[in-house]
Amino acid sequence: MQEYIDTFLGSGEDINWWQMALRAIIVFFAALFIVRTGSPRIFGKNTIFDIVLGIIYGSVLSRAITGNAPFVPTLVAALTLVLLHKGLAAISYHSSFGIGNMIKGRPMVLVKDGEMQKKAMRSSSVTEEDLREALRNSGCSPDLDLIEVAYLERNGDISIVTKSDK
Repeated sequence: MQEYIDTFLGSGEDINWWQMALRAIIVFFAALFIVRTGSPRIFGKNTIFDIVLGIIYGSVLSRAITGNAPFVPTLVAALTLVLLHKGLAAISYHSSFGIGNMIKGRPMVLVKDGEMQKKAMRSSSVTEEDLREALRNSGCSPDLDLIEVAYLERNGDISIVTKSDK
């Protein structure tokens, strides 16, 4: 079987242009199948948990295209990563505390009752200007006294609840 694959897809540094093109086509359709096996959230705007998988997934599949790793085992590794992501996401779903927070993170309060939470802002590297930008982007008044609470969400967005929203 491996000899048959090597004939059509090449091996190592002996890959010519059409073999690499064929590898790219196969990897494209395999990647579509593998991501569908997992979850569409992998490449959405989500948590660092999702971003890390996207980066590793792309890196692994690029090795299959360029021939820097054995073709079929590389596709199996990509599938394994996606299934691991799906499994950890399921565990996180059923465990909003503990392991869920460890895997996906948790929101941080940046403003509470109109007061900036400087310690939380420092630990999450959010500047006062970042916060004011988020206020402008959400159409809120720049007056912090009107803010009930502002969170740094797990996906890196800042969400704001004004006192009038309650």
